[in-house]
Amino acid sequence: MGVAFREYDPLVPELSWIRRRALPVLTVVALLLLPWTVWLTATLPAKHTSDHWDAAWVGFDVAEILSLGATVVAIYRRAVWVEVTASIAGTLLLADAWFDVLLSTGDKKLWVAIVEAAVAELPLAALCFLIAFNLSRFLRRWADVLRMAPPPVRDRLLHLTAPGEGPAEGDLVGVLEIPADGEPAGETGDAHTAP
Repeated sequence: MGVAFREYDPLVPELSWIRRRALPVLTVVALLLLPWTVWLTATLPAKHTSDHWDAAWVGFDVAEILSLGATVVAIYRRAVWVEVTASIAGTLLLADAWFDVLLSTGDKKLWVAIVEAAVAELPLAALCFLIAFNLSRFLRRWADVLRMAPPPVRDRLLHLTAPGEGPAEGDLVGVLEIPADGEPAGETGDAHTAP
């Protein structure tokens, strides 16, 4: 079970602005979107012609390609930001399935859109959300471990130094080392020492 974010949390003091400033803004926007959506439902025409239909879809598909590509890169690099890119990709895939089905004209195009959504877009979106959820759960558990750890252990796990001290030169060498033979890197060492 994850520990809820606390404003006084010593591990994330830089993030306290999220609860103080971003939370009220997002709450107001979400609440204002409710009447806006009702108004749009009542006033928008059922049919609309667009001069830039092709550009809208190409732009949307490019956004999907970029978000999926960024997710692939983030997974390959084991980057923490994979949670963000996977969430973006999943959201775009859901929107793509929604608009493909709703904007299809004719029986044949509608069935193609439904099959596309069921076979490709929705399963890929689910995969992206699963990636984001699992990483979020892992990071939440890791934060719990760090909160419970005594400060010297926490500092060592985070490779932090005491205030006023510079980082040891070789601190990250072992962590970042990738040996050519595929064997574990071994002990951390000085960056200027030859093997």
